[in-house]
Amino acid sequence: MTRAGAPVRIVLPAALRELAGIGGEVAVALTGAPTQRGLLDALEATYPVLGGTIRDRNSARRRPFLRFFVGDEDRSLDDPDDPLPESVVSGREPFVVLGAIAGG
Repeated sequence: MTRAGAPVRIVLPAALRELAGIGGEVAVALTGAPTQRGLLDALEATYPVLGGTIRDRNSARRRPFLRFFVGDEDRSLDDPDDPLPESVVSGREPFVVLGAIAGG
């Protein structure tokens, strides 16, 4: 069971860390449901400059070329209201936001 305010670790791409003035991994407190939506809401509340960079401001959909991982598992297409894995909620593993690369 998750306790309110439990810190959740997040790893961000270098460009987003620089934008937010973050030196490395961050931790945010989840005050609501332990979901991807709740996690990203908490991240944007803690670092308002990140609003609109990970999710579209209007639709709240994940931005193209960003992927979400927990361990080796791609969680990018998960429903944003599905519960986060216990390993993330407990702080054992970080939620990783990874910038994808495309080329031609």
